[in-house]
This record gives sequence, C-alpha cells and structure tokens, in this order.
Amino acid sequence: MLKIGPLLCFLLFSLFACSKQSENNIVPKTVSISTDSIHYLALGDSYTIGTSIDFFDNYPNQTFNLLLGAGFKISAPQIVAKNGWTSIDLENAIVELTSKKNTYQLVTILIGVNNHYQDRSILEFESSFQSVLKSAIVLTGNNPKKVFVLSIPDWGITPFAAGRDKQKIATEIDAYNLICEQYAKKYGANFLNITQGYRLNGFKSDYLAIDGLHPSKLEYAEWSVKLAQQIINVY
Repeated sequence: MLKIGPLLCFLLFSLFACSKQSENNIVPKTVSISTDSIHYLALGDSYTIGTSIDFFDNYPNQTFNLLLGAGFKISAPQIVAKNGWTSIDLENAIVELTSKKNTYQLVTILIGVNNHYQDRSILEFESSFQSVLKSAIVLTGNNPKKVFVLSIPDWGITPFAAGRDKQKIATEIDAYNLICEQYAKKYGANFLNITQGYRLNGFKSDYLAIDGLHPSKLEYAEWSVKLAQQIINVY
C-alpha cells in the first residue's frame, strides 16, 4: 500500500498557489506510480458538479489533477450528477450505465443532501443508496475497493440555512452519513468523512461559492487532497 502524504501536502499548496488548478505545471513530474489506465466515474448531485464555481474546480476534477501529479494514468472524470438529484434520481441514472456494461477503475459517490432537504424518508434513502452502491461496485467489475463514498456536507452551517434549526439539520445529516458509512463497510467500499472538516470552514466566505450554499474551490481542494490520498493508499 502506497503512502505519500507529503506529496499531497505539496499538491495542496500548489492548488492554492495557482490561479488555474487544471494547468499541468502545478504537479511534479518526478513521481511515477505504475498503474493501468484508470477510468474515473463521479456520481452525485450539485456537490459533485461544483455548482456556482468553475466546473474544473469541482472535487472530481481537482482529485483527477492530484492523481495525475502523483503519476497515475487516469482519464478525465465522467460525471453523472445533476442539481437537485436525490439518491433515487442517481439510482435511475446508473441503470443506463450498467446496461451498457461500462467498466470503471475508480468510482466516487456523494449523494443524499437533496433527500434530506426535500424531507424525504430516511428509509427511502437507505434503500436507494444501497442500490446505488451495489451498482457502483458492479461498474468496477465487482471490486468494492475501487469505490469511494464521501459523506454528505452539513448544509446547515451555510448562510443559505439562516433561520433554520441548524442543530436539527446536523443531527439528521449525521444519521444519513451513518447509513453511508455502514453500507460502505458492509460491502467493502471506502468511506471518507469530509463533513467534520467542512463544519470547521464551510461557512467562511473564502470556502463558500457565491450562492452562499455550495463550497468554493478552496473547500473542494480540502476534500480532493483527502480523497486522492485515500485512493493512492488503495492503489
């Protein structure tokens, strides 16, 4: 298992130092990690798209660039996500992918905030999330270690949630994330908790997009470094 935490620290510094995160010159050229070509599928909702920021600054694209810098042979992420999608919407979208028998060597999942925001049943979320996760594993050729589940951010900390019961939102988001974590462990996939760190910074102006709800490039960079390190450890 490969451990190169210092490299990712350097890459995070590079992300902050450069105005365009997608430029190739922000990553070191001296590191080489031998892997087969990786096809990356990012599943989710507005947090996956990167609503209200430049598309190339969302967390799938920042993670992609970090992995390139670490020497991975990886294609640009295929993003299957839309604003407002619930886990059921994502479940339905994955059917088309599985019917085409596509195969991916890396799949990330971040879904559920809209289930919560729309006050839908948490039991409904549990059922559809399990379906999404199982389908994602199939898309990797039944290799659950190539599936990475990210926790749902706590939108209650943002200006968008002003006037709402933030403690109630936090408690409910934690319940959703417990489901995500438990099923990731049950099926042998990876789980990454970004919610705890998000609660420390996600409400600050530099870490917010202009809509006062979604993360900025800076917050997505935090997620991307953690995710890239986890992926590197698996590979």
